[in-house]
Amino acid sequence: MFKKIHVVVAISALLLTACGQTNATSTQSAAPAITSAATFPVTIENNGTSVTLDEQPNAIISLSATATEILFAIDAGSQVIAVDDQSNFPAEAPISDLSGYTPNLESIVALAPDLVVVAYDTDGIVAALSSANIPVLVQYAATSLDDTYFQIQELGIATGMTANSDALVDSMKSKITAAIAKLPAGTSGLTYYHELDDTLYTVTSATFIGAVYALAGLTNIADVATGAESGYPQLSPEFIVATDPTLVFLADTKCCGQTAETLAQRPGFANLTAVTSGSVIELDDDIASRWGPRTVDFVEAVVNAVTKVNSK
Repeated sequence: MFKKIHVVVAISALLLTACGQTNATSTQSAAPAITSAATFPVTIENNGTSVTLDEQPNAIISLSATATEILFAIDAGSQVIAVDDQSNFPAEAPISDLSGYTPNLESIVALAPDLVVVAYDTDGIVAALSSANIPVLVQYAATSLDDTYFQIQELGIATGMTANSDALVDSMKSKITAAIAKLPAGTSGLTYYHELDDTLYTVTSATFIGAVYALAGLTNIADVATGAESGYPQLSPEFIVATDPTLVFLADTKCCGQTAETLAQRPGFANLTAVTSGSVIELDDDIASRWGPRTVDFVEAVVNAVTKVNSK
């Protein structure tokens, strides 16, 4: 039950972020604005607000699972004192009972952080932390790979790890380019359905997840669904059966125990092209929902699935 509740909360958070980040996303189209990248103090323009760090932080709290992965990937893990209860990767991350969905100001302040990173501003937590003289960076859900690269470099600047963050971005770009280059010809006619949970919430091409599939030339069945404007519509079984996607990607294997077998057992789903052709791909929920370094793994999983379909 807990996992199911978590998925509902997570989808709600994504919807809120998608609706409220229009201005925030636009600020992520260029390299992070700073006064100095080599030494501290450093000032970062973060979603229209200037965030100044007088010294290199050594007591960071991450309330974003993606930010946690980024911090450790740029070798800033030793600067992190606590992460939220969803930050389950990497294994050495100091997971706590802090919530990224409903952050508690008193619990955060009690740990005396010198930097807090959040995925969205909930219940005025950013203003509250700022009033407590605690620098806070908001890194909204990415809608493109450029957003991901921006956030990695922003955290590199904030932690004094600019060389590592630049190297990570270069590595990701290289690996993603190499993966896409492996795609066989003729993928443009393939359609897909990406499942967030077993109540049939999904994503459109306007989301970060959708952008990854677009790299592989896939067409999203949800783009024409009712509610597509939200970016995260809830489909009906009838709609999925009628559109009959070539591929189905299940990003609810952990949260909801979904597999190719359970999908085929749903009423009307046994005859889906994706089911009969063996093109139901079981993804790691976390890798498919976070926009950090493991996006490379997500891209490679999509490319492998498309390659397999084309080889049949």
